[in-house]
Amino acid sequence: MRICTQRNVRTASVDLFPANGAKDVNPDTQLVLTFASPPIIGSSGNVTVYDNEKIIDTLDLSIPSSPSPYGNGSTKANYSDTTTYQSNLVGGMDFYFFPIIVRDNVATVYLHNNRLEYNRTYTVTIGSTVLTLSDGNSNGIDSNFSWTFSTKAQGPGSEATEVTVCADGSADFNTVQGAIDWAPSNSIKKRTIHIKEGNYEELVYFQYKSNLVIRGESRNKTIVGYPNNSAFNPPNRQGPSRRPAFSFKGVADLQLSGFSITNYYRGQAEALLIDGIRVVVDHMNLNGSGDALTTYGTAYISDTTLWGDGDTILGYGSVFWNQSTVISTAGAVSWTRTVQNIHGNVMLNCTIIGEQGNSTFARLPDNTGGVQPNWPYAEMVLLNTKTGGIAPEGWGPVQGAPFDTSHLHLWEYNTMDLDGKPISYSERLNVSRQLVSPEDDTFVEQYKNPAFVLGGWAPVVS
Repeated sequence: MRICTQRNVRTASVDLFPANGAKDVNPDTQLVLTFASPPIIGSSGNVTVYDNEKIIDTLDLSIPSSPSPYGNGSTKANYSDTTTYQSNLVGGMDFYFFPIIVRDNVATVYLHNNRLEYNRTYTVTIGSTVLTLSDGNSNGIDSNFSWTFSTKAQGPGSEATEVTVCADGSADFNTVQGAIDWAPSNSIKKRTIHIKEGNYEELVYFQYKSNLVIRGESRNKTIVGYPNNSAFNPPNRQGPSRRPAFSFKGVADLQLSGFSITNYYRGQAEALLIDGIRVVVDHMNLNGSGDALTTYGTAYISDTTLWGDGDTILGYGSVFWNQSTVISTAGAVSWTRTVQNIHGNVMLNCTIIGEQGNSTFARLPDNTGGVQPNWPYAEMVLLNTKTGGIAPEGWGPVQGAPFDTSHLHLWEYNTMDLDGKPISYSERLNVSRQLVSPEDDTFVEQYKNPAFVLGGWAPVVS
């Protein structure tokens, strides 16, 4: 089983991908330069792509990547800021982005999405100040540095139902986003995107896709990720959140299976944001920070591990969890914002771990200034859950002005420690409820049924 990494061919003292003179290159390729020692990204100079003499794309390194390029600034949007930042259109939405990312000796250049086309020949020039070497040796780039490659004659046709992603260019696409952009919106035909083993450092976002399966070759060795959070990509005045590494909006009948998603920044930084109906997440690793997983709509999550740093689940949607694990470094594991007349987070045969030993399952902080003060219809139901590092009160804090808690479903049944021994409920928060048999058998059986939780949808993992 081969891992898809870029294949580099040496030109002067720099290894290039695509190779100088390469043919049959995918138009979604990134440009990869491998040096003898770690390069340093400059603050001036251009990367320019030409089709004959016509400029197709330019990356100006004098433009900052973000108001908070290290992800450690304000998480609030400054709408009076008139600075121009690096911007890329991803899946129809603007994101701030890094034009170059350096990992060890490798510099990856990210062109603006969808600038290259099939059946064209391109020349790339890189200014001498764009990349320099930390050891003072020549970086192999001077004012005459350039290379040329040609793209494939054509890509997968509209009738195709399966395509493959591999970063070394040996498959239909080099990037996950490139393959997703190919998939038609609102399709009535099921299509599958296969992702080969490899590390795909890219920001992924898409809208209004349906009947789509995105399947990795290996859960632990197919890794999609990006450094992003609410400081690097603060909110727009309107539109979806821009802080996740991988997110989508308005989808239907989508399945993610068999790969890892990682957000490399801390803070409010989702690995995954789900916004759609009938979404399946199966056999996945999700590595985020605060709000590591945000959900809207309906989703079924199975055999999946989620890591986060508190409020690890931010739940607006109806989600049925089956045989999955949630690991939270501190604080409440979830902030469940269920609205009236839908179900919230229901977890069956799952494991919840608070790594610092004092976590709670869900909190309702003072939110009295919002549309839903304290989210009075919040629902989180735990059935046969193994737990570790959970405080004796189990739930909370529930804060703010007094409100009607009669609609809260902070419920648990047969909660155990990690060895499978029953947990004491003696100190549980008073607004939570501990279900017991036989009195609550009807509730337990209802909530064990995904279709009951998900509005009649009976999920099937393909």
